Amino acid sequence: MDSYLIQVDGHGDHTPVLDVHLKTNGNSISLAKVKGRKPRWAVRASEMSKKTFNPVRAIVDTMKVEPNPKKAMISLSLGDPTVFGNLPTNDEVTRAVKEVLDSGRYNGYAPSVGYQSCREAVASHYSCPEAPLEAQDVILTSGCSQAIELALAVLANPGQNILVPRPGFSLYKTLALSMGIEVKLYNLLPEKSWEIDLEHLESLVDEKTACLIVNNPSNPCGSVFSKSHLQKILSVASRQCVPILADEIYGDMVFADCKYEPIATLSNNVPILSCGGLAKRWLVPGWRMGWILIHDRRDIFGNEIRDGLVRLSQRILGPCTIVQGALERILHRTPPEFYHNTLSILKSNADLCYAALSAIPGLQPVRPAGAMYLMVEIEMEHFPEFENDVEFTERLISEQSVFCLPATCFEYPNFFRVVITVPEEMILEACSRIQEFCETHYQGAEGAQDLECDK
Repeated sequence: MDSYLIQVDGHGDHTPVLDVHLKTNGNSISLAKVKGRKPRWAVRASEMSKKTFNPVRAIVDTMKVEPNPKKAMISLSLGDPTVFGNLPTNDEVTRAVKEVLDSGRYNGYAPSVGYQSCREAVASHYSCPEAPLEAQDVILTSGCSQAIELALAVLANPGQNILVPRPGFSLYKTLALSMGIEVKLYNLLPEKSWEIDLEHLESLVDEKTACLIVNNPSNPCGSVFSKSHLQKILSVASRQCVPILADEIYGDMVFADCKYEPIATLSNNVPILSCGGLAKRWLVPGWRMGWILIHDRRDIFGNEIRDGLVRLSQRILGPCTIVQGALERILHRTPPEFYHNTLSILKSNADLCYAALSAIPGLQPVRPAGAMYLMVEIEMEHFPEFENDVEFTERLISEQSVFCLPATCFEYPNFFRVVITVPEEMILEACSRIQEFCETHYQGAEGAQDLECDK
């Protein structure tokens, strides 16, 4: 039997060397002698970690500002519907998890893509004649964020580019840059309820474009695309042969006067990875249950993308098994009135907020149609003492203890985002304070001009 012998020799004043011998049939042959080196610490952060950049954290963490101690803080910044307790999940949802926990059947490892029965439950819930799904078309993930990460990782290589909405969810850029993927920002149009500037979008496509991200309903805009607009987006993707990554985590979170259309139901020739999860519609973001739905009726992705997603999912051992075990019951037994009540509260808050902010000189809110957000334009020419939206929102905190995210976080300066999931009385109080703040700092055309001259 062949054997290998590795020994370190060092005698007297001689430097130790690594002596590698191959022992074959009793004969020892020295393969190489490599000079040793003096060990030293040289621990450095990886290139991936250095490329990882979260614009929201970069801006918010540097806002060194204290709220007004005379006023209780009202935070309209975090897209977490559970913060104030006014939007609890449904009892059926929590009972489903309790029963699974008590059963003791879901305490072990699951397949990295999720239990087959749970994938079947998701496929059954979202399948329709226009966009049929089977269990093999579903990858379960640790929240929608991981779904987006896996979708990006399977579609794009370092050096390629992706098309991302502006304003848009900051995670797209954070993930892409960490992977060495270039981000190209296409414009949304506030005057058209945040529809995509399709001409601008198509002008960005080149031979290195790996995918187009479509976020509908939108964070941070609260917009919902019409069927005709989605069809135009699909026409661009089809014409340019660019697959779509559809972030549809707010799917079905639309107000009564609007209709949500899953983009995959409107095309059979554009391959789509649709990302969703329990977080928003079921009001349980901390449960970290998401999924990727693979729509590929022309077999453009083929086995290549499916196999790639399976391999990428194996980097961790899948999402929480307890929540997986409860998925079928959550998806199929949550009563319709739960969704209706949640949307009624969000619609009421959106209407209150929009009406209140519309009446404030210097602000121009854009009416939302769904999701949990509202975007507000700051007419900066009427607030000349502030350089930008970041300064505006900093002073709003220090003077009125109201925290809204500056839209610079979403690559869209001179706007701010309001979260509308807070209790009604808090929305009204926040809008009242914003009004007081704006009345204090607002300058008409003449006043603003005088202030500029003083500078």
